[in-house]
Amino acid sequence: MKARNVLVFPAGTEIGLEIHQALQQCKEVVLHGAGQPISNHAPFVYQRYHSLPSINEPGWLEALVDLCRDLAIDYIFPAYDDVIVALALHRTEIPATVLTASDEVCELTRSKSQTYGRLGATVRVPRLYSPKDAKTFPLFVKPDRGQGSQGAQLVRDAVELAVATGEIRDPIVCEYLPGEEYTVDCFSDREQGVLFCGARVRLRMRNGIAVHTLSVDLDGVQAIAVRIHESLGMRGAWFFQLKRAADGELALLEVAPRIAGSMSTHRVQGVNFPLLTIFEHERLALKLLTLPMRVELDRALHNRYRLDIQYEALYIDLDDTLLLGDMVNIAALQLVFMCVNRKIPVTLITRHDGNLDRTLRKHRLTGLFDEIIHLDRSQRKSEFIRQKNAIFLDDSFSERLDVHERCGIPTFDCSMLEALISNHPSDMTRNKT
Repeated sequence: MKARNVLVFPAGTEIGLEIHQALQQCKEVVLHGAGQPISNHAPFVYQRYHSLPSINEPGWLEALVDLCRDLAIDYIFPAYDDVIVALALHRTEIPATVLTASDEVCELTRSKSQTYGRLGATVRVPRLYSPKDAKTFPLFVKPDRGQGSQGAQLVRDAVELAVATGEIRDPIVCEYLPGEEYTVDCFSDREQGVLFCGARVRLRMRNGIAVHTLSVDLDGVQAIAVRIHESLGMRGAWFFQLKRAADGELALLEVAPRIAGSMSTHRVQGVNFPLLTIFEHERLALKLLTLPMRVELDRALHNRYRLDIQYEALYIDLDDTLLLGDMVNIAALQLVFMCVNRKIPVTLITRHDGNLDRTLRKHRLTGLFDEIIHLDRSQRKSEFIRQKNAIFLDDSFSERLDVHERCGIPTFDCSMLEALISNHPSDMTRNKT
């Protein structure tokens, strides 16, 4: 089957980055990212990244339509809540399938008050109060059209309530739910119903995003998922959030018809939500195979680099570089195979004591190098580096200094490897439109 051209927009959100992680190695997909031409992480990870205006700028729809036609895009994943609604409302004008819920559900779930009004008869939802009628505190104030916990405030009296409702755009005043909060990742087939429902507890948040989360068994959550699915006609990937009320009952916070940034918690159990969403749209027969294990996920800032160098050869040392003690340095080996994939010759240059062939066989490194140079203690490595457009990786500062001064090439040690190991090497063509 021909690979599908898939566009993620905007690609630089946590949602867009999770879709990239899920689809980047899938043979069924040719993955594209798009977003505003401003600083964001997507150009560092998407091999094919394209500039598009924000949905709040004039001409955004025409630009998106043109890009979809130029790239023959089959599917679009909207990767931000407001973009979901915008693309859903214009889906008939876009020459690609927008992978989200129906127009009605996209608009409904963007509003918490409308969601509660629609689902309140089938699942427990927080009680809502008029700011003027609120008498019992504490209460919770949040934007009706917010996402995550952004802008949400606990208020303890009428003065704090007045301040919060004045600061928050389009606020709703809710019953305070003091218990633990859960996110429930779901996948629905329109004929088979809810095929997956997995809860996770959010242990640490940053900017409204769960950066430390743990999968948990949660009684009653499957029944809630089924009721939401049946009420809204959910399809593909979606999620909802719950919080325990003072009486211990689970109450609904929100429903979102999209990928969640931390769905990777359940992706590593075998549920590739974006890929399954494509398959569900194509009405393929679906069956899931999930690993019955608890998953704990913690996320932190991760470095990506774009280096202004090009090289046509790699010279790499063995001891304390490719080998660390009695173990292979996986990062250095990754660099070697990146060169192999790009047809860049790799030369092992070493003063290894003892039997070099035996050491390479022991660590499964035979047949890996285009050339092996085994020096004695009197020979300089710089004397054997012939290519001018090369890089040199070695743990020894004196070796690196000598090679740099005599050969005039860039030299690196292992602490610098992360800058060389990049999903976006400097010689990779990036399509900017």
